[in-house]
Amino acid sequence: MNQARRTTRLIRLLDRIEALGNRLPDPAVLFLVLLIAVWILSAALAPFSYSQIDPRTGAPLEIQNLATPSQVTHFLSGMVATFVGFHPLGVVLIAMLGIGVADHTGFIRTGLKALMNLTSKAVVTPMLLLIAIISHTAVDAGYVLVIPLGAVIFQAAGRHPLAGIAAAFAGVSGGFSANFVPSALDPMLQGITQAGAQIIDPGIELNPLNNWFFTSASTLLIVGLGWYLTDRVIEPRLSATALDGDLAQAPQITPLTADERRGLIAALATMGLALVALFASMLPEGSPWRAVDGQLTVGTAPLMRSIVPLIFLVFLIPGVVFGYVAKTIAGHRDLIAGMTQAMSGLAYYLVMAFFASLFIAEFGRSNLGALIALEGAALLKAAALPAFVTVVGVIVITGVINLFVGSASAKWALLAPILVPMLMQLGLSPDLTQAAYRVGDSSTNIITPLMPYFPLVVVFCQRYVKGAGIGTVLSMMLPYAIVFLVVWTGFLLAYWAIGLPLGLQASYAY
Repeated sequence: MNQARRTTRLIRLLDRIEALGNRLPDPAVLFLVLLIAVWILSAALAPFSYSQIDPRTGAPLEIQNLATPSQVTHFLSGMVATFVGFHPLGVVLIAMLGIGVADHTGFIRTGLKALMNLTSKAVVTPMLLLIAIISHTAVDAGYVLVIPLGAVIFQAAGRHPLAGIAAAFAGVSGGFSANFVPSALDPMLQGITQAGAQIIDPGIELNPLNNWFFTSASTLLIVGLGWYLTDRVIEPRLSATALDGDLAQAPQITPLTADERRGLIAALATMGLALVALFASMLPEGSPWRAVDGQLTVGTAPLMRSIVPLIFLVFLIPGVVFGYVAKTIAGHRDLIAGMTQAMSGLAYYLVMAFFASLFIAEFGRSNLGALIALEGAALLKAAALPAFVTVVGVIVITGVINLFVGSASAKWALLAPILVPMLMQLGLSPDLTQAAYRVGDSSTNIITPLMPYFPLVVVFCQRYVKGAGIGTVLSMMLPYAIVFLVVWTGFLLAYWAIGLPLGLQASYAY
């Protein structure tokens, strides 16, 4: 009885959050309002001096007044470049061209029918969460690939598609630092951590996989938590949300026709051969996919820079093969129609991306985000808390700052020069500090509209529920964020107390 009452209260609370969130202006207008707020705040705070040292310049932090005539002209003259250079924009558009063809020819729908005919509905949620977590290896591919497919998979299984979006988003973004497959994020964060540690120990060197064991174990934790929340909290609440969007009609799970079976076999064989050829081309030491130092997974490696075009080809080519073999297309015009249809579905996202790109660029130029990050780190340092409480403080401060500064590397570049040396002086290793940062940085990704891909998730929801907005996504993702933050923090403390290794050549004490 008490459990039922608690569940009812939670559902009521989430309903209120959704209602309040959806009363906010349209996401595009919200970013415009935030842009104006940045101009006003930058003008108000620029005259003051700040004692915080900007680690990027080594000089005292300065707030840039963006309301001066020269800054206004700078904003206007760079508007086109800011929008075109908005990172998520190219990722979404290029990937969706290939996915659009694969969807238009029926390759994706047929593949999902075959998958659902073979997969127990009981394991759909953990399967989706695991795929979402693994997608981190392919940089931002999960946002444009796994999240919309999560909705399709859940709908095909007779479940609410928004629950599929929530589970996939929780895995892709909320569990961003839970992955047993190394990715470009590992050496990126390690490099920043090492630079911070060398402030007081110039000879220290850290392994790029210094958190690998912890993030691998965290994969099981996030899958388990996400599974429970999706099936017991999120989906029961969504059961009363009617589907009225363009994709409200669920695909029928029927046996494959002879043409569909032939097309799917041919398409999967083509995809398999392409992946084998790609893998074989990566193996030689002098492979053109490798960076200058021979690595494949660093950010400068051509392979990492080609992830999105590769996704485009991995869906385009099998989609074309399926279409011709299964006789779902007649010629090249059908392929162009598929691409056009995919682009038309992103019209609303383009509008939101325009205003989001301008806000994020101006917020960065103003240094307001840097001020928030540095003041938060200074507050934690001044508190002089016991060691384990300080680690919890790092997680909480990071989680709060993450609501305003989305980029994991940019945020850590600001925080590491303060937090890493501070905890080293308490006898705690840079490896532990980085692990704590990763927990806080991941957990709150899914509840900040300022995250560049958040508007895209809103668009995905609107395909099924026309009235979906910021409040809809916030109410779905808030339970994940809170539970991830609390339980993952406890998991790190327990992991530390037991003395399990964090990663390669990593330690807890300094």
